[in-house]
Amino acid sequence: MVSLWTWLRYITHKFDYSVSLIWARHNSGQISDRGVGNAILKIIFQERLTYLHWNKGQEMGPTIGDQGGTLLVRKLVDPLAAFVGDVVVLKDPKNSESYLVRRLAASEGHEMVSNDGKDEPFVLEKDQCWVLADNEKLKPTEANDSRIFGPVPMSDIVGRVIYCLRTPVDHGPVQNSHFSMRVDSPVLEVELDVEEMAKNHKA
Repeated sequence: MVSLWTWLRYITHKFDYSVSLIWARHNSGQISDRGVGNAILKIIFQERLTYLHWNKGQEMGPTIGDQGGTLLVRKLVDPLAAFVGDVVVLKDPKNSESYLVRRLAASEGHEMVSNDGKDEPFVLEKDQCWVLADNEKLKPTEANDSRIFGPVPMSDIVGRVIYCLRTPVDHGPVQNSHFSMRVDSPVLEVELDVEEMAKNHKA
């Protein structure tokens, strides 16, 4: 049973998400001044803060099974709400209609130093981040991460993976940064539905 304190934290997150989303839509002209209030209430009462995403491939093993996993992803309006250490969903730099799941390894201001002495160190610029596959057994060419396609815009991050179902009997929270796991805990407690994830599992 979800405690009252957890519900209060969850509702606060929902309100913050609603305001951020509506503000972004208002600034882009999608919502008028009159429609702001109703839009916020609609999101608070009708929308979830998470969605299910299917991911397949060896790149994120063992975090996500090699045979694929059904992921519970927390929506992020502001990509700056993602932190180094988080497993994130981002637009594929090679195909804007597809998405990748990778771990956020560095963000703007970090100095990147290559293992290859031929490559010069460089600093990630504003709005840039560096993402890596979790599977250290893969070669960089197989991992399809920033070692291949370079830095990516933080604005390409659309969500943070908070739970993974590898099989109906093998599932659990995803290890993210300490701060993100604490912030996401009420969302996970309220919106996690393992049965629903199992029904949508493709493996």
